[in-house]
Amino acid sequence: MPRFHVDPDISTACTLDTSFYTDPAVFEQAKEKIFSPSWQFVGDAGQVNESGQCAPFTLLEPYLDEPLMLTQDTSGTIRCLSNVCTHRGTVLIKEPCRLSQLRCRYHGRIFKLDGTFQSMPEFKEVKDFPSPADNLTSLPLFRWGPLLFTTLHTGSSHLPYLGDMLDRVGWLPLNEFVYRPERSRDYFVNAHWALYCENYLEGFHIPFVHAGLNAVIDFGNYTTELFRYSNLQLGIAKDDEDCFDLPPSSPDYGRNVAAYYFFVFPNTMFNFYPWGLSINIVTPLATDRCKVSFLTYVWKEEKLGSGAGADLDTVELEDEEVVEAVQKGVRSRFYEHGRYSVTREQGTHHFHRIISSFMQ
Repeated sequence: MPRFHVDPDISTACTLDTSFYTDPAVFEQAKEKIFSPSWQFVGDAGQVNESGQCAPFTLLEPYLDEPLMLTQDTSGTIRCLSNVCTHRGTVLIKEPCRLSQLRCRYHGRIFKLDGTFQSMPEFKEVKDFPSPADNLTSLPLFRWGPLLFTTLHTGSSHLPYLGDMLDRVGWLPLNEFVYRPERSRDYFVNAHWALYCENYLEGFHIPFVHAGLNAVIDFGNYTTELFRYSNLQLGIAKDDEDCFDLPPSSPDYGRNVAAYYFFVFPNTMFNFYPWGLSINIVTPLATDRCKVSFLTYVWKEEKLGSGAGADLDTVELEDEEVVEAVQKGVRSRFYEHGRYSVTREQGTHHFHRIISSFMQ
C-alpha cells in the first residue's frame, strides 16, 4: 500500500502516516508535488494600478522561493512574469518601480512589460537568436476584485481551486474590499504547515479551544462542504445579529451566516465576515515551523469588532497553542495514526486524501 494512503471511507480511514510531518525528504518532495501546481494568492492589484508599474515578489519565500513580478503593460493588462533574466539568470528588479521596459542591469538585455524579448547588446553573431526561450515566462494570472492569483504550472486553470468559492460568494463586491496593512501581520508557529491547516479544517475543536468564538457560533449547525481542491465551513450565528445581509441569489439566503470559512488546497484560508475578509496564507519553513500571514481586507468598517471575526488574534493564539502541542505529539514513538470523526472531521479527511493523491 502507498506510504501515505488514506482510505476514501472516512469511517474506516486512518490519518496520514506521521512521517509526512517529520521526514525532511518528504518536506522537500512536497514543494514540487503539492505546492508547485497549486494556485496561490500573490498580491493586490493596487500594487500595479498604472501603466508601467512593476512589483517584484518571491512566491512562498523561502519554500518555493520563486522570483516573480507583477507588471501593468502599456495596454493596461496586469501580468505575472518570471523575474529572472533569460540570459544569465540574474533577478531583474528588486523593488517596486515604474518603467517603460525591463532592462537587465547585468548585461543590458531588454524586455517589454509583457515579458517579450526586445533587444540585447553584443549578440549579432549568435545564431537562431532570439527564440521564444528568450522571452520571460508569463504565468497564468486570475483576478477577483483586487485579489491576484497565479500558479507555476503554465497550463493550469484556477477553477478546480477557486471556482467553488467564486460560485458561493461571488455576489460579494470584492472591488469594495480595501487592503489594510496596519491590520495585517505574520505569526510564526512551531508546527508543520499541514498540522496548522488540519486544525483549521475542522470545527470539532471550537467548543474546547475557542470559548469566544463558540459564544457566537451555533456549533450544532456548523457544517462542512467538500469540493475538488477546496472546502467550506459555514458558520451560523446563534442570533440574527452580526450576520451577512444575503441577496436572494445566494444559496444561503434566509440563513444567519456569520462566516464563510473557505480553505483552498494546500495552504490558503479565505475567511469572509460581514466586515470583510481575512486571508491566511501558511508558508512552510521547516518540518516543525511555518509562517501564517493574516492579510486583512475591510469592507464595512462599522462592523469591525463584532461577531465571528471580532478577535482574530486571540483565536490565532489559541490555535497556535494546540497545534504546537500536536507537533510535539506526532514525534512520539507511540503515535502513528489516528481516526476521524465522521460528523466533524470531513475537512481534515478530505485534506489528507488530496495530499495522498498528490504525493503518490
